[in-house]
Amino acid sequence: MIVLTNKFRVFASVMALAVSITALSACSSGNNSNNGGGSASSAPSGNSGAAAAGAKDTITALLPPVSANYQSNFDQMEKDFNALYPNLTLKIEPASWEDITQKLDTQVNAGSPPDIAFIGSDGISKYVEQGMLMDITKAATPEMVGDFDETPLNYMKNGSGLYGFPAYMSIQSIGGNKQFLEEAGIDWKSVQQNGWTYEEFRDAVKKGVVSSGGKTSRYGFVFATSGVTAKDYLNILIKNAGMPAAFNKDLKYAYTSKNYLTVLKAVRELIDDGSMPKEISSVDAGKRWNMFLTGQTMITGKGLATFENSAKANNAKIDAKDGAVEGSIKVDYVVLPVPTFAGAEAVSSAAVDGYVTFRGKKEPTQEHVANVVKAAYYLASGKVAATTNNELLLEQITQSGRDAEQGLTIDRDPDNAAASQRLQSIASPARPDIPTDLGAEAIKLEDEVIVPKFQALLAGEITPEDMYNAVKDAAIKKFGKDGVVED
Repeated sequence: MIVLTNKFRVFASVMALAVSITALSACSSGNNSNNGGGSASSAPSGNSGAAAAGAKDTITALLPPVSANYQSNFDQMEKDFNALYPNLTLKIEPASWEDITQKLDTQVNAGSPPDIAFIGSDGISKYVEQGMLMDITKAATPEMVGDFDETPLNYMKNGSGLYGFPAYMSIQSIGGNKQFLEEAGIDWKSVQQNGWTYEEFRDAVKKGVVSSGGKTSRYGFVFATSGVTAKDYLNILIKNAGMPAAFNKDLKYAYTSKNYLTVLKAVRELIDDGSMPKEISSVDAGKRWNMFLTGQTMITGKGLATFENSAKANNAKIDAKDGAVEGSIKVDYVVLPVPTFAGAEAVSSAAVDGYVTFRGKKEPTQEHVANVVKAAYYLASGKVAATTNNELLLEQITQSGRDAEQGLTIDRDPDNAAASQRLQSIASPARPDIPTDLGAEAIKLEDEVIVPKFQALLAGEITPEDMYNAVKDAAIKKFGKDGVVED
């Protein structure tokens, strides 16, 4: 193991320790002494005095459990923000990963959303289309904008607008049990360094299956596909089939490509040959992780950097005979890339979540906009960002975060660190060029057609061809025959 002070960017969103786990909440690296709100370094120089002289204002924020200790620090974060800006109050409303979208949409539909909500950047176009986001391009100071790395910041843009600040950039991939991989004769180090094709992947996961008397005790591959993870599996796979975004560079809808059908067929193949459970459509994030820790699968997905830390935490509980997942075994977590399909280049699925700025039906004052920007920047930078990303094993994406993380250390497997760095280097780029209306229509098509059809495909109720034709028909209806990929 090595100690890293500057970690590689990977995601988040993720899970709580041991049994309590969701698709996006994450496990702690144990740096409780570093938790809490931001410091003066979180604010651009010269702003504090101006803020103190301003009128009283309250900024509201709807925030999920971004990392293991994140929500437990809300009181301190509110106090530290008020100390930084004495005239401003930050009021944080906690939400779970399961209900934050419903809470936010309810408030948006009522015309009174929070000033700031923590959401995925892929949801920005939806709210821009509804006219409920606050463009902070002019209000964000050059010092604020310049603090962020360019790639993750671009994910918070749509067209020419900037709609918040990123919290982190995470790579969503898959991960394996080192012992099981080696027992199956899989050169996992080569896979980390060079990637693999779907054909190579399928052969590997077959070797990981353990069955006796017609009953499978270990699967080669399990991916969470239920609940908040319903979209993840397919979205991660299709990026590696020549479709890194819903639209190609010519702004034609991409998922009508024949490669989309190739991926759908692969999904069914893995279920039909016994490499994945037939009941995969009912596996949520918690069950997926429980199956991994209890040795019921060799490879799991989606895989996040913080899973290495979560496995270590459970290993320690096994040694202490205190609080480990029931029936769990010791696991060394291995970061693995998603396989490629149909000769396409490898592309990592980059997830950028962050603090998105909302507005109500009434036009906000310039003063309130400036105050919201201060709050969003405070949450996305400095000590708050450094502490959160450190818990998630994520590299800092702001210079202020890198400065604040000095002295924070984390044990990281060097092979996993190198693999994460490689995956980060091939991350899918942001697509702010996709018009708001197209992006919103793509999200509607995903919610209304792709997700339910994919669940039916996983359950064996429809064929890959059935789903492909349904998606293609819906896409042509939305975007026109000339607006979709024909290959």
